Amino acid sequence: MRHLWQLTKLLFCLSLIVLYGCDRANAPSSPSSSAPREGVGQQLGTDVTAQPGRSKAQVSADRPRIVAFGNSLTAGLGVAQHESYPAQLQQKLDVVGYSYRVINAGVSGETTAGGLRRVPWVLNSKPSMVIVELGGNDGLRGLSLQETKGNLERIIQQFQQSSVTVVLAGMKLPPNYGMDYTAGFEALYRALANQYHLTMIPFFLDGVAGSSLLNQADGIHPTGEGYRVIVEKIFPALEPLLQRNR
Repeated sequence: MRHLWQLTKLLFCLSLIVLYGCDRANAPSSPSSSAPREGVGQQLGTDVTAQPGRSKAQVSADRPRIVAFGNSLTAGLGVAQHESYPAQLQQKLDVVGYSYRVINAGVSGETTAGGLRRVPWVLNSKPSMVIVELGGNDGLRGLSLQETKGNLERIIQQFQQSSVTVVLAGMKLPPNYGMDYTAGFEALYRALANQYHLTMIPFFLDGVAGSSLLNQADGIHPTGEGYRVIVEKIFPALEPLLQRNR
């Protein structure tokens, strides 16, 4: 019961901060074209294999690419580049022995509409897999569920038409948005995953949301340790796809 109250409190705070633009205040406006812009905490499109101390052999250009495509939770707002989830996913892949390059394409404050405009730019990196973590900002702004689902659907379609494997990360909303809206929001991810036969991460913040130890002082964005937990949680869903594409 106590954990449920902490989660409700966290999600309510998250809704207030996102709705009143705290995330946007520190982020660039949504791109009006496919040209990349610099985001907060991470440069948009950062190749997280290209870190100090890594040899050129470790970042061979022929390694298949995984693009982490999302908002501030993907960009790694508030943590060092090596602590973001894309960077820690790269570390996990290296340790386990999968030869992939991870590209961080997260932008703070991004909506599904902004993500849709960036798809052509993401495709320029020729990814073999894209992890789509979008929609949370739509929901927290109370945008139309049909609009959010439609944008995500077009994003998925464009990637699949280019033979890119899509992994869809689900998100949840605080209960103060009303049962119909919150249930509809959560369900749209499942519906899209079923319709397009996608691997789905049911809740991207599973095991992290509501934890004061795994979130920064704002109670919203994970710490480096929080992102480590996220990677450990999502890796079992990703690994079967890596085995097929290896």
